Amino acid sequence: MKDWRVAQLDDIAEPGALEFTTGNGDWPFRGVLVRWQGEVHAYANVCPHQGHPLNILPDGFFTPDKGQLICVSHGAMFDPATGVCTFGPCAGQNMRRLACRVTDGEVWVSAPASMLDV
Repeated sequence: MKDWRVAQLDDIAEPGALEFTTGNGDWPFRGVLVRWQGEVHAYANVCPHQGHPLNILPDGFFTPDKGQLICVSHGAMFDPATGVCTFGPCAGQNMRRLACRVTDGEVWVSAPASMLDV
């Protein structure tokens, strides 16, 4: 794991989500930043149900009412603050949380360089 500067805080809506990648090559690591109730959370962009990314469209992570994160593959819903699946085929399971911090308006995440390291 390495610390990566992945975004500016101002790039993430409140509430909102922003996809990011770390590393290079054929399998860069895919993650998602979630800005929710004044805090920033980071998760691997992998649904615990089947291992698919949650989104198809860039930054398309929230339900229309902006109350939950949603996996577009099977409709699983996740609490934005905890990553816990609240509805769907993986109910009770967790998205993989990543350590993150905001320093001088920059969002830093501790993440691998490849999806092969997940």
